[in-house]
Amino acid sequence: MLPGEDDRRDAVKAILNSGQRELVAELERLDGGARFGRGRARLLDNGDVFERAGVCVTSTDDGGFFTCGLSVVIHPRNPYVPAFQAHFRYCEAGETWWFGGAAELIPCYGFAEDATHFHRVLRAHCDTLDPAFHAQAKRTADDRFRLPHRDEPHGLGGIAYDHLRPPGPHGWRRAAAFTAAGIATIAPAYLPIVRRRQDLAHGERERQWQLHRRGRYVEAALHHAASAPRADAEASLLALPPSARWEPGLTPEPGSPEAELAALLVPRDWAGETAAVAG
Repeated sequence: MLPGEDDRRDAVKAILNSGQRELVAELERLDGGARFGRGRARLLDNGDVFERAGVCVTSTDDGGFFTCGLSVVIHPRNPYVPAFQAHFRYCEAGETWWFGGAAELIPCYGFAEDATHFHRVLRAHCDTLDPAFHAQAKRTADDRFRLPHRDEPHGLGGIAYDHLRPPGPHGWRRAAAFTAAGIATIAPAYLPIVRRRQDLAHGERERQWQLHRRGRYVEAALHHAASAPRADAEASLLALPPSARWEPGLTPEPGSPEAELAALLVPRDWAGETAAVAG
């Protein structure tokens, strides 16, 4: 039986709040002494590992339309650690409801080992709902996570889906459980990559490239915010990187690690790779 309206909303809020608490605790443990602020929009600034991270819960009840969500944006300090974003949302209007979600890895430097790990963890999560779901969610992510004015991907993709509404009397509970599991999947999908790269030596060249790549992220965030619901847009803008760089016409030196990133960002079946390349 479908839970009542108040029960559905309270259940989703509990999932999001619990997911926020657990992820914040994981990130604080990894970053040592750094601490997030309190409240619904929890921000960490100037940590040893994360230069900025936001784990924000939003909720809007506009008469007959209700929506709530969790947005996660992480900007690491080391340029070899990829940035990350994820967004989970629940929407309801009367007896009509649906869930949505997305997760993306956004590197400055490419490591096939990291891409394979990330996509395999996401595929395993998607398989718990439907073995065919991952391929569809990955295609949606590949299409969505692009800079349309540059016709280029801004990350290694991941998964993205909207209007998730499984059929049957237990459809709502299945979708809610899938959302809770998706939030819990962030840590095993992303944090092993952080641990693997956070101590790699880097210098001013890598820092400047990181700032350039952050400029691309800001462009994508502004493009998203222009069409997103207000609460989602505010959550995305709240966690913009603390610094970024724009240099028109910047072209990496051929054969350099910076130039090699473009080839790595071309969509491919990372989860189906038979062997990862160690970075």
